[in-house]
Amino acid sequence: MTDAQSLADSLADGVVAADADGRVTLVSSVAAQMLSIEAEECVGKPLEDVLALQDQEGNHWFSTNRPYEGLPTRTAVPEQSWLVPDGTEVLVVARIHRPALHHPVSSVVVSIRSGRGRARLDRERSDLVATVAHELRSPLTGVKGFVQALLNRWDRLSDDQKKLMLTTVSVDSDRLSRLIAELLDVARIDTGRLQLYPRPSDARVLVGRVVDSARATTSRTIELVTADDLDDIQVDPDKFTQVITNLVENGLRHGDGTVTVRLEPVHGTPDFGDGVQVTVDDQGRGIPVELRRRVFTKFWRGGERGGSGLGMYIVHGLVRAHGGTVTIDDAPGGGARVVLGWPCEDRRHD
Repeated sequence: MTDAQSLADSLADGVVAADADGRVTLVSSVAAQMLSIEAEECVGKPLEDVLALQDQEGNHWFSTNRPYEGLPTRTAVPEQSWLVPDGTEVLVVARIHRPALHHPVSSVVVSIRSGRGRARLDRERSDLVATVAHELRSPLTGVKGFVQALLNRWDRLSDDQKKLMLTTVSVDSDRLSRLIAELLDVARIDTGRLQLYPRPSDARVLVGRVVDSARATTSRTIELVTADDLDDIQVDPDKFTQVITNLVENGLRHGDGTVTVRLEPVHGTPDFGDGVQVTVDDQGRGIPVELRRRVFTKFWRGGERGGSGLGMYIVHGLVRAHGGTVTIDDAPGGGARVVLGWPCEDRRHD
């Protein structure tokens, strides 16, 4: 076995190479398996015959892309989706080599990759569309229903009824705004385009506002325990508020008792030095150890009480973007505990 063949066989992707005459010079073991052929028997055969790839309409890769023709500046065939003989989708890309510009093609190397990764991304996109549709439908239905009732029955409704309907419309509109903000943050986190505007901030003030707002929307008890010697933290106040809001709402959604938010100072931590630790405890079922890494992935839902499945993914992304830490543990009285570490200094580039 030649060194080139050994190297090609060691690659995760399939490789098929052909010479200047379009005759196959190498077929890796992975490519042979994908194409359902014998590698050694294909050497010397036309690339067009060996590379048995078709699309959904029966077109062939070789005749469609014509790698030995075209402009002399052509150096590659971009990634495309094709089907191997057993109907499995693969992603195919090719490099076209010439000894110099305007010289004839000296060799063509085709790389074949499993399409499972593409399929997984497609499923994630479908999940995203389904999640967005489901989450948007509920508040939109409420907004439409109450607005229609106000338009049709305005003269017959009392002022209290009108106020109740308009308040509900306002609440549902806020839900829609939060969902859109979540989706935008997911896109920015995924693409590395998240913009932060950190400044020295008092965590007690920011967390206090979140807790006061949450208390106004629930009959459940939300306790806030804060230490007196807290230093300011370097955060984007809007993003910090978003993180704490998500955690408090999760505690209310997945727990049945009190939600406790605790702030205390930390010093000399190995991750970020001095800062503030925010702990949120609920009294729900908790999160099993084996599932805790999955909590921070998109579309994870821990329970049967709804939610977009994006909240904890965003929490993790925003905290890490600040140079902080986030971990999950068991709450002392049962339930889940989420612990956030926020640095006093700007640690975004650490």
